[in-house]
Amino acid sequence: MTTSLDAVTAALDAALPPGEVGDTELSAADRTGVAVVSADHADPDGRWPRSGAFGYGLSADRARVAAHAELAEEMLLSRHLRGLTPVRDSYTALRAVRGEARVVDPVALVLPAGTAYDPERPRWWLPTTRWRTGEEVLVPAEFAAAYPVDLDWQLADERLVTVITNGCGAGDTVERAVGHALGELLQRDGNATAFRALDRGVVIDTDGVTDPDTRRLLDHLADVGITVVPKLASTAFGVTDLHVVGHDTDPADAPHPISVTACGEAAHPDREVALQKALLEFCSARVRKLVAHAGLDTVRPLFDARYWERELAHPVPPQERRAVEAMADWIARGPAELRELLAPTVLARRRSVAFTDLPHTPGLDTPGALLDDLLGRLDGFDVLTVVADAGSAVTAKVIVPGLEVETMSYGRIGARGVERLLARGSDLVGLGDPPHAGAQPVALTVEGRARLGGPAWLDRAAVDRTVGDLYPLYREPTRHALARAEAGERLDLR
Repeated sequence: MTTSLDAVTAALDAALPPGEVGDTELSAADRTGVAVVSADHADPDGRWPRSGAFGYGLSADRARVAAHAELAEEMLLSRHLRGLTPVRDSYTALRAVRGEARVVDPVALVLPAGTAYDPERPRWWLPTTRWRTGEEVLVPAEFAAAYPVDLDWQLADERLVTVITNGCGAGDTVERAVGHALGELLQRDGNATAFRALDRGVVIDTDGVTDPDTRRLLDHLADVGITVVPKLASTAFGVTDLHVVGHDTDPADAPHPISVTACGEAAHPDREVALQKALLEFCSARVRKLVAHAGLDTVRPLFDARYWERELAHPVPPQERRAVEAMADWIARGPAELRELLAPTVLARRRSVAFTDLPHTPGLDTPGALLDDLLGRLDGFDVLTVVADAGSAVTAKVIVPGLEVETMSYGRIGARGVERLLARGSDLVGLGDPPHAGAQPVALTVEGRARLGGPAWLDRAAVDRTVGDLYPLYREPTRHALARAEAGERLDLR
């Protein structure tokens, strides 16, 4: 098994652009017993941006594969996007030439409330492939990318949304990569208005968990004084969409105060798979957050000298000002203070649901079986893909118009999000025209407007107040950005 996993790691690395790749096991930074590995890539010629990734698993070998797969996920897509030819024109003009089915209506991709979208305005588009038919379909360029650096030829103020990684997947086959990406899209759609600042407090009773590895891990975490709180976000599309949070029973035992903000997320038709993935990611996040945001005196001993040579040879990439300032505030707080901050929302317990009552479709053990299952659940939704196939590894960016994401961070919302918040009795949304300052109209498709019976609005000002000090749960600075700034390096804040 070890040889096989080593071969998988080597195949992933072989697909990367030229540069130096390294990895470091970080499991000793915490007491969860879960293996955590950091992998990174540096190009001494500066053609490719600095890249870093984390992987986790029940063994160090599996964590190493996961870390290198995440590295490939980022870098293969970046290289692929450089080879695509963008198209410059307006939605109206392209639709007239190519037909309605070959150009995505940007409104269907869920825009921030208040967006002044003009279908007559020229913008940059990139090609995707409609998964079910193989047709080429254009989308605004920012939806096809995972990182802003991948679109350095596009003016940032022309983008309709902030470029994010949502919908990326990697693997040894196209089916595995696309299935991975679809799972993440369903995960983010289900929790867009159901966790973090909007956590419903639905705790999952894990008595019915049968997977032996998950049971052992739950027992171990309890034995070492880590309180685990699994929470349900959604069962939309018949998948279990959950997240795992928690805290050190004694705050003084935390490996770092920031560890209390760790969260693991997952969505899967098999509830056992979803819980194990989220639980492992929670354990990994306790280490990842320490590594990414603690001071250099804390983090430097965890890596060898060669790592720091690769890291410090590259400047810190541009950072989101709000994320940097909010995380700097968190890092200055102690574990008890951070736990108190999270208590009313992230750690809240308002009701419970039995694990055995969650959706459960076992037996999806191959990439093809899982992909077919997820595509069936998304019947009626278009599935568009950008596939970077390097032979030994594959990365996919998948776009599903109508699925939602980033409501509380960037104000993105469509008809389904409005419906979900209305069903909760939330005052963040409403029907009709915006009633007061701070409320912004939701960009709705013709179908969305018909679904809601007319226009709708999102109170962006109230969203910001609701998120408040919890913003670092949504957006974080890149790894070591705060530490390097503290050491005197200037950050480019945007």
